[in-house]
Amino acid sequence: MIVLFNKPFNVLSQFTDKGVHASQRQTLSDYISIPSVYPAGRLDRDSEGLLILTDNGRVQSRISDPRYKWEKTYLAQVEGTPTDADLAVLRDGVTLNDGPCRPAVVRVIPTPKLWDRDPPVRYRKSVPDSWIEITITEGRNRQVRRMTAAAGFPTLRLVRWRIGDWTLDDIAVGEHRIIK
Repeated sequence: MIVLFNKPFNVLSQFTDKGVHASQRQTLSDYISIPSVYPAGRLDRDSEGLLILTDNGRVQSRISDPRYKWEKTYLAQVEGTPTDADLAVLRDGVTLNDGPCRPAVVRVIPTPKLWDRDPPVRYRKSVPDSWIEITITEGRNRQVRRMTAAAGFPTLRLVRWRIGDWTLDDIAVGEHRIIK
């Protein structure tokens, strides 16, 4: 079984929280009560969007393991207004402190129609923002945020829209869809 979940902002990508602030943080168990499914990969607490859960260890491993190069597409609201030339560093494979990244497919997009985030992204009159769509085939810790910052455009909001052929189409925030 595969479960496609639209993870809200500030929700941990795990079913329990044993951290210092455990009583104050939401986990997957606040949204999903399907026994024996586990996340295939992770999505940071401050990121939103598609998280895949499965009860099949082989499927979980294939989705999470970077050697299988599953494409993951993100919608990122970034600070500033990048040009096509500004994004070339991401297309070429930016180097981060843990080594070079594979080349990304990236483009500026119009503001997508998404759900409201709670809390909303901080708005600043003096600093413009824009949206990019970025597709990567790795999954390092906070990779997209670090990549956009390295290109000079820090991420304000990050939504994973697609993993492989699965997307968030018609899945509301906090909801899930089961695929048998």
